[in-house]
Amino acid sequence: MSDYKDYGYNDAVATHAHQYILEPILELLIKEPNDKILDLGCGNGALVNLLVNKGYDAYGTDASETGINLAKQVSSSRFALQDLSSDSLPNEFSTLNFKTIISTEVIEHLYDPRSFISFSKNILQKNGGGTLILTTPYHGYLKNLLLAVAGKWDSHANPLWDGGHIKFWSKNTLTEILNEQGFTVTDFIGAGRVPYLWKSMIIKAKI
Repeated sequence: MSDYKDYGYNDAVATHAHQYILEPILELLIKEPNDKILDLGCGNGALVNLLVNKGYDAYGTDASETGINLAKQVSSSRFALQDLSSDSLPNEFSTLNFKTIISTEVIEHLYDPRSFISFSKNILQKNGGGTLILTTPYHGYLKNLLLAVAGKWDSHANPLWDGGHIKFWSKNTLTEILNEQGFTVTDFIGAGRVPYLWKSMIIKAKI
């Protein structure tokens, strides 16, 4: 799907972002039947474990060997290492029918997000279609303006962060790339802070 640099996870604990994206994700999942869920780019597996504890049948893949090893310490059968040179899921998940894919705070790190969305689409279409839920840091006119006026853009974009954010998505641009791949966006939720200064956004789309 794209070039990759392993992220140095230290544990399988939920990150700060989970504090404000978990509830909106659960709100969107309530509208779905309780089918198998794939967390694509699951990192250390924290979200999968949170969903399993809430009764969802969730699984996760990631290209980070460190992250998957930590995740497997919690639940060995629910996680698998993703080969980015492959167009398929790991063999461990080849027989599972995923109707919902979740990807949290991943797409902003990708050089080739179209391949990532296409990969997700192929998984869902193989199983007769389904739902994709993406979260990514929110950017919009008001937030961008305030960051610039306050002189905070350098610390926000932080080009000195190895492996950091390389794409800065708005609701419009994320909707556009999903539409290109044949998805229809059905829901949008801003999360964290006050409206239009949100930390992240959650978009739900169907194929």
